[in-house]
Amino acid sequence: MDITILCKDHHLRLTGPRLIILKVLLKSKDHPDAVELHRRVTKIEPGISLATVYRTLKLFEEKGVLEKHSFGDGPARFERADQEHHDHLINVETGDVIEFRSSGIEKLQEKIAREFGFFIVSHRLEIYVRPLKEEIDRHKCSRKV
Repeated sequence: MDITILCKDHHLRLTGPRLIILKVLLKSKDHPDAVELHRRVTKIEPGISLATVYRTLKLFEEKGVLEKHSFGDGPARFERADQEHHDHLINVETGDVIEFRSSGIEKLQEKIAREFGFFIVSHRLEIYVRPLKEEIDRHKCSRKV
């Protein structure tokens, strides 16, 4: 997506720091928090402060450019708002976030909403997970005790 069009569509003035922050965000394959984003941005432009990153993230979220996620107890993370709908698996051991799509889950949510007399306007699904091998090992340990 063209950054200048994105900013124009959201009535945002495209300053130098905003341009760099947005470029880094648009290239991100993960869901960085403000500190991680600042680390990446300062590799390009060392003069951008953490406060500027926080202000820019807040502005981009308010304007609908970004989505803010609070996965568990960790810091807020961000991703582009213009992506196709998807859900998240959050690894509670590492904090890694895995995006996925499931037509079965989508259909089930729609069915449940209809059964209660509603239609879905918006939703988020976050599933907190632990690697299966660790759970099997943990279960084996609890049997031995």
